[in-house]
Amino acid sequence: MEPKTSNSRFHGALDRLLENELVRRLVKNAGYLFGANGISAAISMLQGILAARLLGVEQFGILGAITMFASVINKFMSFRMGELVIKYVGYYTEAGDQKRAAAVFKGAALAEMLASLIAFVIVWLLAPFGAEYFAKDPGLADLFAFYGLIVLANLIAESSTGLLQIFDRFRPIAALNIGQSLVTLVVILFVFFNQGGLLGILSAYVAGKVFGALGLTTVAVVEARRHWGRDWWKAPLSLLQDKSRELVHFATSTYISASLSIVNKDSELLWVSFFRSPIEAGYYKLALALANLVQMPILPLPQATYPELSREVARHNWSNVRYVLRQGSILAGGYTLLATVFLLIFGRFLIRTIYTADFLPAYPALIILLAGFLIANTFYWQRVALLALGRPDFPMKVNLVLAVIKIVLILVLVPRYGYLASAALLAGSYALGVSVSVWKVRGILKQKELTQPENNPA
Repeated sequence: MEPKTSNSRFHGALDRLLENELVRRLVKNAGYLFGANGISAAISMLQGILAARLLGVEQFGILGAITMFASVINKFMSFRMGELVIKYVGYYTEAGDQKRAAAVFKGAALAEMLASLIAFVIVWLLAPFGAEYFAKDPGLADLFAFYGLIVLANLIAESSTGLLQIFDRFRPIAALNIGQSLVTLVVILFVFFNQGGLLGILSAYVAGKVFGALGLTTVAVVEARRHWGRDWWKAPLSLLQDKSRELVHFATSTYISASLSIVNKDSELLWVSFFRSPIEAGYYKLALALANLVQMPILPLPQATYPELSREVARHNWSNVRYVLRQGSILAGGYTLLATVFLLIFGRFLIRTIYTADFLPAYPALIILLAGFLIANTFYWQRVALLALGRPDFPMKVNLVLAVIKIVLILVLVPRYGYLASAALLAGSYALGVSVSVWKVRGILKQKELTQPENNPA
């Protein structure tokens, strides 16, 4: 009887969770991306195993430096147009103003296109610098420049992703994620069995990213035409004049926040490569890759949650907002805790068996990273909740403080203690930044409930 009782309790809890229409829609949309991310995670792990075994520790570290170099520059030039599209296309769609919704997407796409072109030029100009100081080999400048092609492919990928999310088109996003991973894997397999080298592995990643980015853009343009007609792109930007200051403020706030986040979270390998060596970067790249596998199932949740939160905040449905945040934390935190315990016990064995014993120094960094990821995953919604609640400036302020603290500590600790110090600083920045943001979300929600009573209680 006991198994039956436990099973009944589980189904009862699940039924109660899915009673909420918002949660049902969120679970469905996240489910598409979760399934895709699960498949992509398995494929990504196989890609990493093949690349690590083929290249060895040092060249694996150089691979990480090259890919992160272009990614950091691209992110630095990005204005997070996907988030702007979700917020304001969603706003005008809810209001029934299709022309202004189309104008927002058009303006976001044009701004992102310009930023991508500038980022591409910067990658090519700085490629010699990247090769000399991050790969410690000036002869690799052409490879740094070659990988910059992904920036061109991502010309309007962020705006496109945002549009597909606001129209609940999560299935094509999921399919393209899987397709991108498969394209990369096929090329890596070819390179691996033909005993290729660094250029071949880079070509695989470029091919996959070009496929994914161009696919997103194509599907988004088709979706725009379906919702707004074939002449949607003719919507004049002057329609947004009354919201221009608000749009600029939102874009600027998210841009500054994202730029500061580069220092806090997205430039880890470059710091290690610059101050230490490609070998330590190779250890750290593997630790980050394994930690990111734990995070990967959580990645769809902010994408699926943000459009729903934006709608519910606009409707003043605060109980729905709280319910989604609470249930999301329970599910994400529970999963991450189990994954962390598993890697704590079996991580060393997995690294030795799958990646070879040469990569075992990655294990301590992995354990350090998982401590920070446990907190970040549990409260995965903290940033998108602040955006939905109209506080895009708060993540920017948090990231600014964290960036200043972290840069000072990087300069002091990483040259001396290497990749382990970098792992500790990343985990610490996650823990501190997320905790402060969660505290702020709680405060804003309490204030909203007092000043803007609920319109449609769940």
